[in-house]
Amino acid sequence: MYLPPESLILGGNFLKEILSYSHNSLVIKVTDNNWTELETEIAQRAFKIANERETKALIQYASQRASEIKELEELWQFHDFLSSRRHEIEGKYDYRLSVLLFVFAELLRDGWVNLDDLTGLEAAKLTKIAALARMV
Repeated sequence: MYLPPESLILGGNFLKEILSYSHNSLVIKVTDNNWTELETEIAQRAFKIANERETKALIQYASQRASEIKELEELWQFHDFLSSRRHEIEGKYDYRLSVLLFVFAELLRDGWVNLDDLTGLEAAKLTKIAALARMV
């Protein structure tokens, strides 16, 4: 399998530190992620902001959608939708530091957090989050 140079994959020489090739796949090293006290505070704040954004959007959608329900079957479908979203959201917002880079990557990809919200994290963490967001 042909793999293009690192600079073509994600655009930068800094990727040599976090990228490695394993058999036929590209691997990002995310296990060496120590968090300083300041980074932990930044992460907690960004985590809370993303959760509030997603929750607010869901409430707004649910309010609008609920007002349109006319039939009992629509009500049950809406209930199923909300149950599914609850399960998804509760599973997504995992604050364990060992998986936080992946969580932020997903939140970045989905638009619930942006890199400005993560300002203050070390450059390597921001690079990993941005790279993972393009992969997940």
